[in-house]
Amino acid sequence: MSVYQWFIFFLLVQIVHFLGTWKLYESAGRKRWEAAIPVYNAIVLMKIIGRPTWWTILLFIPIINLIMFPVIWVETLRSFGKRSGLDTFLGIVTLGFYIYYVNYTQKLNYIADRSLSPENKAADTVSSLLFAVIVATLVHTYLIQPYTIPTSSLEKSLLVGDFLFVSKMNYGARIPMTTVALPMVHDSIPLLQKKSYLTWPQLPYLRLPGIQNINRTDIVVFNWPVDTVHYFFEPKGIPGVIKPVDKESNYVKRCVGVPGDNLYIKNGIVYIDGKELKLSERAKPQFSYTAKIRASEKIDYQSLFSELNDYNRDSGGFTDKESLYFPALTDEMALKLKNISGVYDVQKIVDSINTRFTYEFTYSNKIEDEGFLNMISRLKESKQFYIREMAGNKILIANLTKDIVEILKKQKSVTNIKETYDIFPHSGDNQKNWTRDNFGPIYIPEEGKTVALNLKSLPFYERIIKTYEKDDNGNANNLTVTGNEIRLNGKVVKDYTFKQDYYWMMGDNRHNSEDSRYWGFVPADHIVGKPIFIWMSIKGINDGIKNWSIRWDRVFTTVSGEGQPQSYFKYFLIALAAFFIGDYFWKKRKEAKN
Repeated sequence: MSVYQWFIFFLLVQIVHFLGTWKLYESAGRKRWEAAIPVYNAIVLMKIIGRPTWWTILLFIPIINLIMFPVIWVETLRSFGKRSGLDTFLGIVTLGFYIYYVNYTQKLNYIADRSLSPENKAADTVSSLLFAVIVATLVHTYLIQPYTIPTSSLEKSLLVGDFLFVSKMNYGARIPMTTVALPMVHDSIPLLQKKSYLTWPQLPYLRLPGIQNINRTDIVVFNWPVDTVHYFFEPKGIPGVIKPVDKESNYVKRCVGVPGDNLYIKNGIVYIDGKELKLSERAKPQFSYTAKIRASEKIDYQSLFSELNDYNRDSGGFTDKESLYFPALTDEMALKLKNISGVYDVQKIVDSINTRFTYEFTYSNKIEDEGFLNMISRLKESKQFYIREMAGNKILIANLTKDIVEILKKQKSVTNIKETYDIFPHSGDNQKNWTRDNFGPIYIPEEGKTVALNLKSLPFYERIIKTYEKDDNGNANNLTVTGNEIRLNGKVVKDYTFKQDYYWMMGDNRHNSEDSRYWGFVPADHIVGKPIFIWMSIKGINDGIKNWSIRWDRVFTTVSGEGQPQSYFKYFLIALAAFFIGDYFWKKRKEAKN
């Protein structure tokens, strides 16, 4: 919904409120017109029901207001003698319209000095729970959000099983765009695995002022821009579940490019405006390596593997009797490998030529062979390929080798195969040989800046124009190409001015990270927050509770900062012990005085 549409909606709500409550206002000794003035009517209503004026603010905070409205309906009914369980039930299930019935058909008896204390233990419990949920939702939405690291894309900096606190304040808290949703959950209801929100109505993008801007090398949590939930072999014409921006999956990566930067990657090293990007001491870029071994020498492989890589998670190990593959080594780890007796020819894998492509497979309505289904299932389970199912019996698979493509070609169910590139922007002759290690140059869009728009530049900015940005009325842009002519909303255009900032995000585990190299820019309205604190870290989090072990050296450590991470857990325990000891002696002293 646009700002204008929200304004009309707000006025309609005020009319509904006035028509359903004006008699109640008069019965409480107020003027009829006071029920019609926006915002002021809410302040007056708080006085009528005997609640603090600041409750009015809560009515205008998205998500919080979903909890507050039922509370206000019930409090209004009780202020006029409607205190029974049935009255409360009807007030809530009718979405407050039961107040209309009371307003027009019942004898109104305003109770100015009614007791605001809960009538019984159950009511007191409900009241306490509601208060706790409101406070927790405010903190979760606008201050601090918990987050768990699910993948190894930032390995060595953030580990799988790290439990983080993500600050919303650093970059400015984003006002929820999805206005009807369950509090303190993301896109699904736990256990039920059902959608936790309604897609309508949507607020325009708004963000509170932040403490800082996003800087290069910052670790950032954001909504994954290309997140679309699809169901394999869904009915033809159904595009899947298109999520609202703030309900797209949360990702965490390192920002390596900010608005206005010119970025390129050479042999795995990121350059900004022609200069190598200097990472902080805590950043640990990793690349894949191969090594040869002398069979005649005795090597402690168990110790070697456990020290250099977690092979329960990564797909590394022996490739043949004399060769090893390491999927993620830092420079220090690679140097250590070179110094091991019996290991030689340690080589960093650098993709100079694009050997992996993206393919769009069209399959028949009726699956004719189990081989196709099994092949897709195996590709999914390997987690080495980006797979996206689309409408029209199509499936997009990125990072495929020619060998796998040849196998899929032989499946009877595959009717057509279209080749694209797995590296952003997925098209263009000049970009055909871009790889994850040799990429660019590319301009990162900045709000207010204008770029030339032609057939060569369009692939870089097409998704920005079509998906991330809207026209002046808040509607989706209509972008069409006819020959060499590009039309935007019916007008021929030769340039485009960006309406928001964009960022370039990458994982430190460069060969095991799905990031901007594959799906492009991250819009400013997708930014969630900045990880600031690790409060718990569990090794083996995905291997079952029996295999869990706490990484005590990571508990209560900061995410950013100079030098190596330091745990503050012992200081926390000392402070906690001091508090309880001090509290004990303070109570003893108070008892002695009495």
